[in-house]
Amino acid sequence: MTSTNDIRRSFLDYFEREGHARVASAPLVPHNDPTLMFVNAGMVPFKNVFTGLESRPYSTAVSSQKCVRAGGKHNDLDNVGYTARHHTFFEMLGNFSFGDYFKERAITHAWTLLTKEWGIDPKRLTVTVYHTDDEAFALWQKIAGLPDDRIIRIATNDNFWSMGDTGPCGPCSEIFFDHGDHIPGGPPGSPDEDGDRFVEIWNLVFMQFEQAADGTRTPLPRPSIDTGMGIERVAAVLQGVHDNYDTDTFRALIAASCALTGTLAEGAAKASHRVIADHLRSSGFLVADGVLPANEGRGYVLRRIMRRAMRHAHILGAKTPLMHRLVPALVAEMGAAYPELVRAQPLIEATLLQEETRFRRTLENGLKLLDEATAGMAAGATLSGETAFKLYDTYGFPYDLTEDALRAGGFGIDRAGFDAAMAEQKRAARAAWKGSGERASDEVWFDIAE
Repeated sequence: MTSTNDIRRSFLDYFEREGHARVASAPLVPHNDPTLMFVNAGMVPFKNVFTGLESRPYSTAVSSQKCVRAGGKHNDLDNVGYTARHHTFFEMLGNFSFGDYFKERAITHAWTLLTKEWGIDPKRLTVTVYHTDDEAFALWQKIAGLPDDRIIRIATNDNFWSMGDTGPCGPCSEIFFDHGDHIPGGPPGSPDEDGDRFVEIWNLVFMQFEQAADGTRTPLPRPSIDTGMGIERVAAVLQGVHDNYDTDTFRALIAASCALTGTLAEGAAKASHRVIADHLRSSGFLVADGVLPANEGRGYVLRRIMRRAMRHAHILGAKTPLMHRLVPALVAEMGAAYPELVRAQPLIEATLLQEETRFRRTLENGLKLLDEATAGMAAGATLSGETAFKLYDTYGFPYDLTEDALRAGGFGIDRAGFDAAMAEQKRAARAAWKGSGERASDEVWFDIAE
């Protein structure tokens, strides 16, 4: 079996042999983009290189970038544990060209690595191109020998990338792996594309235009390449599994969680073990990169992640703090590739222990109150937003944990009612503030911008 560590090493080695500079992962806290909560894609550390604001001593690069997504359009936090491919922390493998090579070499590299270096069956690969990108269509025919019906033209923005309203932009070409007809779902662009059969494993972005404020596009003098491949997805392919959580790294973390809780990996405990494994990774790497639990900003996102995992540890029957005891398993799996985990291990363990010790008191009180609130509710009923807000405001029980607990119990929640109560509280707090030296505390809640 090809391990995740082997895949990372193989990817970096291949592109280094092909003349790319090997660039270490940047920290999860972006230093060049104040609009971004965390680094959430492999190209983020190179953003200023692509825009021409920064120069580097190389024109091609390869990296395995740590990424965190915990909200926004991806909604990764709430889906973690319940799907095969949602994560808050993931690694993005990528190769980049800053005005050096363009489409032909990018496609050649991708096809060579996947089918020759890694031995993936070409018959199980399908690609998409932007509907007007005849050049990419022809290159896939020429380089990969793909038939027309496996080069799918897509007219939506799924296959056109832009950095923002203005700046570099261009068409994309995505590579999909077919997991087999025993899994529901159709190819990209079909009515059944949201099924799990065809899974995107690599996205090639061809930066070839500059977009002006009025929407007009002009060709870039030096077109560039930005690619991204989630290591968790390609590990599933190369290890012969369909679910990212069945790959070696996650299996090891889940096994540690099972051993410490005396529960099985499947059945009723399945989602909880997956939440714990995923959130352990994001918590560990965020602390290693200098983020600590707090009541606002990045620290609040980390606190939400930690406490969601801790609630699932409680579900599994953990009577004492659990998360800090799983850190050695995380370091054993990923410390060789990311030595910052090894250096920060004592801090990660101490931070998790302190946070879980504090949270267990809040959790036990909140769950008791929630049980009382749902005692008379029918199956499938919705908890009022006012009640959810009372749990949050009076007892310190976070909304997302209320939502998670209700979901597990087969109940819904009135999000609009909660938001209305939150807005009213903020309005009242601002009205009551007399300027006594501290601004009224509007705790960062759910709408944390990425």
